[in-house]
Parts: sequence; C-alpha cells; structure tokens
Amino acid sequence: MPDDPRQTLQPHQPPPAIPAAQEATAPAEDTNTRAWQLYGRRQLARAYTPPVPERLGWTPWEGIGPGAEILGDITGRRVLDIGSGAGHHAVHLAEAHGARVTGIELSPTQYQRAVSTHAPVDGVEFVQGDVAEYLSGAEPFDAAYAIGTLAFIDPHRSLPALRDGLRPGAPLIPSLLHTDLHGHGPSTAVAPREEMILLRDDPPLPTQMWVLAPQVWEDLLTEYGFRVEAVDLFPHPGENAVVVQQLIRARRLPDRPGRVSSRPRGRRAPVAHAAVGVGAILLGEQGILLGRHRRGTFELPGGSVEAGESFEAAVIRELAEETGLVAHAEDVALLNTLVDHVDGVLRVTVGALVHAWQGEPMTQPGECLGDWAWYQLDQLPDGLFECSAQILTAWRPDLVIDHPPAHVTRFAPVTPSDVRA
Repeated sequence: MPDDPRQTLQPHQPPPAIPAAQEATAPAEDTNTRAWQLYGRRQLARAYTPPVPERLGWTPWEGIGPGAEILGDITGRRVLDIGSGAGHHAVHLAEAHGARVTGIELSPTQYQRAVSTHAPVDGVEFVQGDVAEYLSGAEPFDAAYAIGTLAFIDPHRSLPALRDGLRPGAPLIPSLLHTDLHGHGPSTAVAPREEMILLRDDPPLPTQMWVLAPQVWEDLLTEYGFRVEAVDLFPHPGENAVVVQQLIRARRLPDRPGRVSSRPRGRRAPVAHAAVGVGAILLGEQGILLGRHRRGTFELPGGSVEAGESFEAAVIRELAEETGLVAHAEDVALLNTLVDHVDGVLRVTVGALVHAWQGEPMTQPGECLGDWAWYQLDQLPDGLFECSAQILTAWRPDLVIDHPPAHVTRFAPVTPSDVRA
C-alpha cells in the first residue's frame, strides 16, 4: 500500500490504456515490480518518510478498524512484514509491542527508504528480495501480516510459501483492496486486473492486482493450509467515497500427520446404499435463508444425519454448525421425505421448517457453506442445489424451480403435545 494515503484517494482521470501487446508480454508481478521501484524512487527524490504510527492501521484511513491486537501477543515473537515499504509499520511493532520484525521488500528503492531511516532500530531487520524465495530458506515465523501488499503477488505462489514459512497456529493477517476508486468490486476469478497507484501530481503507476472476493480468498487460504477466522470490510469514511478495504484474519493449520497406508478396493461391485440428510427452511420477513457453497451453489442449511440422531436433532446441529443460529426441538417441524437416486445411490432427504431461532446467521470457520443471506421467494438466485430446490418445491409447489424429480411423502402434522410426549 502506498505510504502517503492522502494521495491514493484523490479522484483522477483514467490513465492511457497500456497497449495489448505490451500487456500480454509483461507478467503481472513484473509490472508490479517496476511500478513499486518507480514509486520508491519518486519518494526518495522527495525525501518523504512516513512517520512511525502510534497505532497499527490496516486501512489508509486513520482510526478505522482494529490495531495490532489482532496479531495476538507478539512480544519477543518473530513477525514477518510482507511488502514492508518504508518500514514504519515494522518499527511500530518492534518499539510499541516488543516484536522481532523482519520486513521483506522486493523493490530496491522501497528497501533503500526503509534502511536509510530505520536501520539502527532494535528488533527490526529489513531484507530486499522476493517473499516466496526468502521464506524457502528462513526459519518459520510466529506471525505474518501484509498491509495492502499481498494482492500484488499471485496467491498461488505466495500462499504456499507462507504456509511453509509460518509455524503451525501462526496468524496471517492481510488487508486487501475490496472496492476501488471507480466502484469496481472484487472478482470471483483468481486473476489480476489493472489498478493504479496515485502519488501527488505524478502520472499514475499501472499495477496488476488480485482484487478477489472474500469467499475466493477464503477458498485459496483453505486450499493452502490456513483457516479463515474472520473477514471484515471497512468502507472509506468519506460520505461520497466508494473505496472499501477487506481485512482477513487467518491462521496456519497444524501439520497433517504422516502418510497412512491403504489397500486396494475389492473387485466385487459395491452393494447399493443410501445417503440420508436434512434440509432446513427458515422463513423470515426478509425471505428464506440460503448460503453459498464453495462450489458456487446456493443451499438451505442442512447436511447428513449422524448415527443415532433424530431428524430434528440433525436440523438443530447442522443449523448451529453452519450458521451459528440456535433452535430447539419444539421449533422444528418435519415436512416431508424426498427420495431419488443419484448415480445408483438412494438419496433420502427430510425437509423441515424452523419456526423460531436465536442469533444472526454468520459464516462459520471450516464450513463449506457461508455468505448467508435472505432471499424473497420471488427473487431466488439461480444455481440452487438440487436437494434444496426439491425441498422448496415440495413445501411450496407454486415455486418455479428446475430440478430432477423426487418422490415426496408428507409427514403428518405434529402438535405441541406430540413433541412434549
């Protein structure tokens, strides 16, 4: 992130387009390397040094969002500052929190800015180089953070290097662009796009950034051995501004156990079996509750029934695990049983209507479903999961939803006295 944020938020005219041939021959990270080297050269020429902050900030706007506390207790711990720039954040963590900070910076001019001002500071060292290459030979760190910088590196290269360069359980806290000056929101494809670095009256510097939706970042972090604990969005405090920053709190998962041996499958064809699950309809004033699966489908809360578990208990458990909502047995009404076949497997799904619950739905760590939202019945999203679509049309036959057919058997109405009994 540029260290003079007053300049990065000014309106500007769109810069001239980069010729397609030039863009095609310049890898994204090479473009970024040149941009940050020129940025550092301009700041060196101005002799501009950002002050060491009194409080660690994750956005360009003072007082917005949390501080260094989200890194945990870093006293005496080895902390990696990814894309450390002028070094002022690293110095703050060393002086105010007693951390031992290593600032890794690819740009030689940015590195020069840091060492020329902060080299004598105890507890801080600055390294010029590529973060992935540096981590391949470094002792694992106790924590890592990136203030506006991780989006300039291909996540398929940076995240596995960070997994290997952090101790199990270590936090990884990046702040990232979410919505830019033009109101362009994040992408759902893991690909870079052009964004500009603005600095005073100088021409804008084109960069290539991975501006990704929170769910995409969560999928990538999960793929490479991290658990996402929270994602926060912080809009620009200005009344008419559209810029939004996202802050991700992730943690490096423990190492997996050693490889376990296995034996070949039997040659005999498997016996047909059944998959039994539940799906819960929560109907509120804003519509019904649906979550987005990592595969991209929209689904009702629900899942497989565990051994010895009643259908009502399965609904209550899945609701708590996936959304954080709390319901009780008397709040759950079983609607129907749906039976169909998928690839030779008998699938039995029980639909349920939840009348009351406590809490607000939120994405839960480690779950495949998240981004919970309410949808009006006449504005349901495309891409419903087949089981959820079957449950909804069995409950409300007037809903026009395409899905494979299923045999539906309705449950007899249950009275409160039946539940108590």
